[in-house]
Amino acid sequence: MSAGRKGRYGLDAPYLLVLPVIVIVFDVWQAAVTWRPWPLIGGALIVFFCGFGWHSSRRGKFVVWRQILDDLKMRGDEQILDVGCGRGAVLLMAASRLTTGHATGIDLWRRQDQSGNAMEATRKNADAEGVAGRISLETADMTALPFAPGSFDLIVSSLAIHNVPGQEKRDRAIEEIIRVLRPGGRVAIADLRHIARYRERLEALGMADVSVRDLGWKMWWGGPWVPTKLVTARRQ
Repeated sequence: MSAGRKGRYGLDAPYLLVLPVIVIVFDVWQAAVTWRPWPLIGGALIVFFCGFGWHSSRRGKFVVWRQILDDLKMRGDEQILDVGCGRGAVLLMAASRLTTGHATGIDLWRRQDQSGNAMEATRKNADAEGVAGRISLETADMTALPFAPGSFDLIVSSLAIHNVPGQEKRDRAIEEIIRVLRPGGRVAIADLRHIARYRERLEALGMADVSVRDLGWKMWWGGPWVPTKLVTARRQ
């Protein structure tokens, strides 16, 4: 379980843990062979900074996104889209705030992006969280969203768009998000990289109230040099 949630949400980017584990094993071996403390100190530092990523994946992102959704002051009747929803960490939290609204999650369900990532895993989490009747799931590419223009009041995305290879395709993902957003609708995108570019594209597409802020240590993914930032905007 993660931060009081009833579902199982896995780990983000699980394959990135392979290299640190290899380095730590090598450091331990070096310390055993040389009888010097420095390799162990290096290994301990790697464990320390990897701990930020573990905390962010297991607890921090839930705490941070709870606050983000609080700040959005949802009415409860919104049509919501989660772009790259994974196992539903943000999607289901948003759905729990709905009364007459509906939340849709799209993903390509790649397990290199999140451990155990699968539509069925997200459905099970929706059942566990008691929001299965308020959500729907689709397999879709964020660069070609299968929705009509102006379909959603709120679009969220957490640590997903940076996985799209190439700036041109990421720009297309931002354009698609705005295409399916209703006038007056809002967007909230949290990501590790490319936030400055997202902001640039949102402004170029005529979005209002575009702002960026750092989400703090609870969403560090390897220390302060791998922070997560949030860009928000409203369609005029």
